[in-house]
Amino acid sequence: MPDHDGRPPAAPTGRNSTLAPLLGCGVILVVVAVLVFAVFQWLRRQEMPQVVPPANQCVVTVGPVTYSMSPEQAKWASVIVAESIRRGLPARAASIALATAMQESGLRNLDHGDRDSVGLFQQRPSQGWGSVDQIMDPWYASGKFYEHLVKVANWQTGDINDVAQSVQRSGVPDGYRKHVENAKALASALTGHSPGALTCLNRDSPETPEPVVITQVFGTGLKGRASLKRSGDRWTITAKNPQDLWAAVNLSLATIDETPIGSITVAGRTWQHDPDHLAVWSQATASPTPAAGTATLTVTGSTPQPSASQS
Repeated sequence: MPDHDGRPPAAPTGRNSTLAPLLGCGVILVVVAVLVFAVFQWLRRQEMPQVVPPANQCVVTVGPVTYSMSPEQAKWASVIVAESIRRGLPARAASIALATAMQESGLRNLDHGDRDSVGLFQQRPSQGWGSVDQIMDPWYASGKFYEHLVKVANWQTGDINDVAQSVQRSGVPDGYRKHVENAKALASALTGHSPGALTCLNRDSPETPEPVVITQVFGTGLKGRASLKRSGDRWTITAKNPQDLWAAVNLSLATIDETPIGSITVAGRTWQHDPDHLAVWSQATASPTPAAGTATLTVTGSTPQPSASQS
């Protein structure tokens, strides 16, 4: 716009006219530096991805089936299966019981449920399953389930979902079907039919273990089949039958929720707990290896005690 005398305004002169281009260049340089730094950090993250250790869990793999559960769930599964072994029932019974507990409680010993249902199988005191205190005992609850199971006419050959429903009489009659394959894989591992099919990771195991369930597994479920002898942090399992030996090993590992097992060596194979990875079974290289029919467990934080046998 011209001045009052008709002449255009004069171009700016002096210090301000010099600083303006410099300030503009400075802003551009700062923006470019920020962008370069951001790109560098992004590329660095791509080259060095953050590795997140897996969650505490137990995993069973049998053929194409892989099933993951928490250490607490694995512990209750060990009770359900050990009770079936105690009763001399085939692995199919354990499969049916596990599928039922997976559906009814998610393999958790719940103190609540629909109406007065409680426990692993959500059994109801009002329906004659026992008192609340009895049903909350996983051994009792499992035993009552098997008592009813063996009364179902075709339980050894019939459809697992339908057999489970005959016992439970659930309001969701087809609910057990989705758990069948996982239950069969877990039962196969815990009954010893699938050696080395189970692995566990538990960083939260107590330093001073109170191995209640593992003691019950040997003193009740595996009585007459396998024995557990403890001396400090070295525990020895003995069984005459290879299947019973692997059942004892896998049932023991399934109690990692309360028994901080550090390693297992059995039948030329070894398992070593790894706090950063889910451990895999491998060929044993340590010497000496356990004698035939025996397995050696190391339990971290175990309180030294005289040798004792649960048989």
